[in-house]
Amino acid sequence: MGEGHVLVDAVEENCVLVGVISGEITESQAEEYIDELEFLALTAGAITQKKFVQKLSLPNPKTYVGSGKLTEIKEYIEEHDIDLVIFDDELSPSQLRNIERSIEIKVLDRNNLILDIFASRARTSHAKTQVELAQLQYLLPRLTRLWTHLERQKGGIGMRGPGETQIETDRRIIQKKISLLQAKLKSIDKQMSVQRGNRGQLVRVALVGYTNVGKSTLMNLLSKSDVFAENKLFATLDTTVRKVVIENLPFLLADTVGFIRKLPHQLVESFKSTLDEVREADALMHVLDISHPNFEDHFEVVKETLAEIDDTEKPTIVVFNKIDAYQHDPNLEDHEVDSENAVMSLDELKKTWMAKLPNAKCVFISAQNKENIEELKSVLYGEVKEIFQVRYPYHNFLY
Repeated sequence: MGEGHVLVDAVEENCVLVGVISGEITESQAEEYIDELEFLALTAGAITQKKFVQKLSLPNPKTYVGSGKLTEIKEYIEEHDIDLVIFDDELSPSQLRNIERSIEIKVLDRNNLILDIFASRARTSHAKTQVELAQLQYLLPRLTRLWTHLERQKGGIGMRGPGETQIETDRRIIQKKISLLQAKLKSIDKQMSVQRGNRGQLVRVALVGYTNVGKSTLMNLLSKSDVFAENKLFATLDTTVRKVVIENLPFLLADTVGFIRKLPHQLVESFKSTLDEVREADALMHVLDISHPNFEDHFEVVKETLAEIDDTEKPTIVVFNKIDAYQHDPNLEDHEVDSENAVMSLDELKKTWMAKLPNAKCVFISAQNKENIEELKSVLYGEVKEIFQVRYPYHNFLY
């Protein structure tokens, strides 16, 4: 897979992170973005030693950051034991090449890092095929960077123009591989579509949300199953579907891949079949980590991604998870909340703006502590029952 597997199975490489504050991004947002990049790096197996952030009206088209900042980064790398540099945006092939020439160390951008994490997380043949396709599509326009070492050769036998010839050969190999993988995915997608059709006419609910908000923990709780869950990004790649029964009413619950800001378009394209669970769902459960300081931004990112995947309005339950870890700022003006304490009660949470989101039913829970799960089950039951009654009007007497 070439550079796509840079960090898989790596043992704690030391890295520095680089970000740019441009446009309408505030300093606090930039700080959150770079913190998220640090979490991504940690998930991939890299330890962040320093973060470099520069204010620019636009990222430098040649080197992403200014020449002075690049020199500063290079000096830090030379003085410390740094293995790689990770940039918080997608770098163009020329930016990547220019930066590598300047700092002479391994360089990754955000997309490459996310692709690498997906590669390390892929367990099934389907997920592995999806990730491999995304990696090759990412790699294709960046092939030239693999051959920059030839520019330092003095020529001679075997060195007369091999670079371009080799690149063209590699390009053809990769394009052929991409075609094969696309055909394989089309075949798998067709099979999965048949499988989804064969599930009968049970109501389908999809769990969606930003990565690492506790979807898999909630899935385990509701379906009494054992879906892999851990405190790392993208713990779940393959969609897991479980049959859930609440008060004798059965329905299907699907746990989907977590969303993230600036998700590489190659991945969205490759994971279309996984995201079909969202498209074909009758209702959505949008899970939020209420303890995260920027959960409102995460809410918007997921909503925007959902709109890209499927623009149809679906009944939605917004589940505010991790209420046990939520810290309310008593200094914030909220006329409907009397509490002067950081920790809010369930009744107080229900008086906040969060409980009054338009076009959604809202529930506050702690999946980890199993707090207020009965109310969630009740709301979920009501939603599924309503859809069931519309679909099977003659079966109303059963429920």
